[in-house]
Amino acid sequence: MANHVYAISELVGSSPDGVEGAVNNALASAQESVRNLDWFEVTQIRGHLGEGGQVADWQVGIKLGFRVEK
Repeated sequence: MANHVYAISELVGSSPDGVEGAVNNALASAQESVRNLDWFEVTQIRGHLGEGGQVADWQVGIKLGFRVEK
């Protein structure tokens, strides 16, 4: 990791299957258009309530770090 320069982008992923599913959905989407992804950081976790006050899905904010090409 020495001498690398990184750019940071923020995304929010969601999933009815939990926090890990929400992170994986965000990462899968990012990998379709961003090269050189190296790391992610979870910055926010929240839930969306559905009918009857039950958890409908999870929303996770993440920061993505990707290497800037020289």
